[in-house]
Amino acid sequence: MENWKLAVVTGAIGTGLVLLLSGKKTAGVVLAGAGAAVLASEYPEKVEEIRDRFPEYAERGMRILDNVSRAGERIGELLEKRGRAALADLRF
Repeated sequence: MENWKLAVVTGAIGTGLVLLLSGKKTAGVVLAGAGAAVLASEYPEKVEEIRDRFPEYAERGMRILDNVSRAGERIGELLEKRGRAALADLRF
């Protein structure tokens, strides 16, 4: 990829992310989309590969989110038990 294209892609995607995080959603999506479109036009075979493997990526993401959710529930249960034990200690 030529340097100017790399600058356009990184600038557009980076600025789009900053705008999204700052609350300007429409402008952020447009800029990030433009950067992604330039990147996709430069590497169409990679975009096709990602599109073909998307179900696999989505399944992996769901598994990760499920594991994080279960870990959060377990931590919550442990904190609840610990809190009950601390209250019992305070009651004499």
